[in-house]
Amino acid sequence: MDRIGVVDTMFARYDMGAEAVDELKQCPGFGERFEVVRRTVPGFKDLGVACKKLIEEERCSIVVALGMPGKAAIDQVCAHEASQGIMLAQLLTNTHVLEVFVHENEEEDPQRLAAVCVDRARKHARNAYWMVFEPDQLTRRAGQGVRQGYGDAGPILPARP
Repeated sequence: MDRIGVVDTMFARYDMGAEAVDELKQCPGFGERFEVVRRTVPGFKDLGVACKKLIEEERCSIVVALGMPGKAAIDQVCAHEASQGIMLAQLLTNTHVLEVFVHENEEEDPQRLAAVCVDRARKHARNAYWMVFEPDQLTRRAGQGVRQGYGDAGPILPARP
């Protein structure tokens, strides 16, 4: 059975891991074709090693890494460092890790920020599923300006005939 990893942080102000797991449970084949392995780490700088462990030790085919950087400038620097660790985990394992960060400064309104967390976590979880089991779903959406967390931007030009 294939495995999809979900790793999130306890520092985040919203439980995006639960949203990702719930979305994956709604995908075709959950429990028969694939299972979800979830881990939670303290902060987003811990995500890289957690992703690598899910891939190497738990045999995950793909991982969704969720984090929530704060508003301060130092938080943005740390988010960049965490992103570097996630990229390194991908390169060292030759396995995709979908980084899902929701920055606290994206929205001032807590309810709108929570809505971004829900939307982004769920859509990236679905993307992970598609990458493993239905890659043509992503190809169909290429160039469509699809966004996670906000309204789709739409294409710049109409698709080729």
